[in-house]
Amino acid sequence: MVIVFVLVGVAALAVLGGFHWYAWRRLVRDTTAGPGTARRVGAALFVAGPLLMFAAVVSERAGAPFWLQRTLGWPGFLWMALALYLLLALLVGELVRPLLRRALDHRAATRRTAGTEAVADCGTDSGAEAVAHGTTVGVHRTPGVSASTEPAPTEPAPKEPSAAKHTEPAAPGEPGEPGEPRESGEPLGTAAPVVGPLAAPSRRLFVSRVVGGAVAAAAVGTVGYGTYGVLRGPAVKRVTVPLAKLPRSAHGYRIAVVSDIHLGPVLGRGFAQKVVDTINSTQPDLIAVVGDLVDGSVKNLGPAAAPLAGLRARHGAYFVTGNHEYFSGAAQWVREVRELGIHPLENARTELAGFDLAGVNDVQGESEGHGPDFDRALGDRDTARACVLLAHQPVQIHDAVRHGVDLQLSGHTHGGQLWPGNLVAAAANPTVAGLERYGDTQLYVSRGAGAWGPPTRVGAPSDITVVELASREA
Repeated sequence: MVIVFVLVGVAALAVLGGFHWYAWRRLVRDTTAGPGTARRVGAALFVAGPLLMFAAVVSERAGAPFWLQRTLGWPGFLWMALALYLLLALLVGELVRPLLRRALDHRAATRRTAGTEAVADCGTDSGAEAVAHGTTVGVHRTPGVSASTEPAPTEPAPKEPSAAKHTEPAAPGEPGEPGEPRESGEPLGTAAPVVGPLAAPSRRLFVSRVVGGAVAAAAVGTVGYGTYGVLRGPAVKRVTVPLAKLPRSAHGYRIAVVSDIHLGPVLGRGFAQKVVDTINSTQPDLIAVVGDLVDGSVKNLGPAAAPLAGLRARHGAYFVTGNHEYFSGAAQWVREVRELGIHPLENARTELAGFDLAGVNDVQGESEGHGPDFDRALGDRDTARACVLLAHQPVQIHDAVRHGVDLQLSGHTHGGQLWPGNLVAAAANPTVAGLERYGDTQLYVSRGAGAWGPPTRVGAPSDITVVELASREA
């Protein structure tokens, strides 16, 4: 098993290194004319970026000093997102590159054809003009003297040394191939105005710079906008879920569902306060925190989580663990959220007016002997009552169906977070985001309020969802 992990790690590093070499080649080497400051700076960037990314992940998982995690987190995790979109944009650029070359060749060929036709027209017009005036180019007729008796032409006098011709390079933009000399004093119109294509090296450099600039702009713009979307805080979604067993008295009951806040080295106390303010603005009857609250220890993140004590709902706030709690000390965090006034549901159930509210631990807890226990949470309940289950991962829906749960509320997927991550998330989860039905059980999956790794979302905006329960009797 150890050998397998080593081989997988080596393969992953090889792929990562190969991508960065490819990106450096396209964005730095191919866009610079030769060795110089720009190329050295670009090379340093493509070496430092992946090193910071690797260090940010390792420092977080290894429990490095929190100041170091925060120092590495922003540049390292942002590079992770930037590298993804540089790769995607470069792949698109490979499709555009030959089209741009072909367009340049076509333009050059058109200009050459136009130049050749202009020369031909110039020669024809000069001959016609001479005939119209009764003259012959190169022959001067003297009145009264026949052509046969004309004196022989004398040799032209040698030119003064000061009038001797010398050559100088053509000015930029003048006719002729780049660098082609012309004679001093010679009118520009006397040379054939043939405009050749860009020299091969110049054309390659031009194409590389155009494509490379577009790639960099697209990647930076995408990551910048996605990061802004996270930092401004989650939006509020509203979903109505009818439950067959819900009594008329509970019709319109509102549950604010928040998941995947991911307080850590990047998202801290200020972000937690935004989440709390957004939830409280919805004036819910109950708040459900469905896992992945933190990425770090209580010692490091206790102050960041402190604003959660300000959550307000008529029937209080409830919490279940996510997989990241088990990377961060789940037992300590269960105690911490309880002190913040949030009720943990560890494979437990509570009866509310109109329905049962249950919660199970995350499947990651099995590694510590504290995994989900559906029998303990649901085994002895009154099945005539409606039941709402809090479970972090959507894959727990199959156990929920077997235990007759009416509605499961989950998170975990982030909706994919970074497109096309939704395709990966869809392969590992029955539902990536939104509401779906499995037998008699409905599953709602939130995209989450925060972000893991890069504080960036693309194609999967963060949300806090107000689930309004509806009675069919009403």
